[in-house]
Amino acid sequence: MSVAEQLVLDLPVRQALGRDDFFVAPCNELAVAQLEGWARWPDGRLALVGPSGSGKTHLAHVWTAMSGANIIEARALKPEDAAPTLVVENVEKIGGNEAALFHVYNQMNAEGGALLITGDAAPSRWPLTLPDLRSRLESVPVVAVEPPDDTLLSMIMAKLFDDRQLPVSPKLIAYLLKRVGRSYGEVNRLVKTLDNAALAAGKPLSVRFVSGFLSADDEQNHARD
Repeated sequence: MSVAEQLVLDLPVRQALGRDDFFVAPCNELAVAQLEGWARWPDGRLALVGPSGSGKTHLAHVWTAMSGANIIEARALKPEDAAPTLVVENVEKIGGNEAALFHVYNQMNAEGGALLITGDAAPSRWPLTLPDLRSRLESVPVVAVEPPDDTLLSMIMAKLFDDRQLPVSPKLIAYLLKRVGRSYGEVNRLVKTLDNAALAAGKPLSVRFVSGFLSADDEQNHARD
C-alpha cells in the first residue's frame, strides 16, 4: 500500500480530550482558569458557555480529570445522578427533563457538591419553563469561551485533522485559514468535509487537492443558486 493510500483510509475519529490537547489562548484562558480553580466556585456552581464547537465538551472532560466528575447530557439526567462532582451538558436542550435537573441541583446544593453546567448561551437565555429552576440557574456564575483568533483557529484545525488521523502541512493550514469562516463550527464543518472528500477521491490532503475541491464546490453552489 502506498503512502497516499494510507493517508485516506476510512479511519475512525480519535477525539483527543486531555488537558495537554487543549490550546489555551486569550479567548479561553479565563474559562480554563475558572475550571482549574473549581474548589473556589461560589456555592460550588459554574456555567460554561460558548458556541457549538468552541471546546466546552473538551474543557468539561478536562475538569472531570481534575474532579472525578461524570458527564451527563441534560436530556438524559436522572434524579439519582446527583454526586459530589457532576457535569450536566447542553442544558438549553433539556426538553421536558427540567424536574430531574431541579432535583439534582437542590440535592447537590444541600450536600455541597460541585456542579458544572454547559450551554451555547448564558442561563438567562435558556428556554426553561420551570420557574424555580430558572431562578436558580440564572444565579449561577457564568464564564464564556470567546470566539477564536487566527492562531487558535489554526491550532484547532490542526487538532481536528489529527483527531481524524489525517496529517496535513502547515502550508495547507495557512491556506485554509484564509478560506474558513471565523467560528469553531465552520472549522469543524470544513475539516469534516475535506476528510470525506479525500476519502472519496482516494487522495491525501494537499493545497493542490483542496484548492481544486473547493473551487469545484463553489461552482456547484453557484450553479444551484
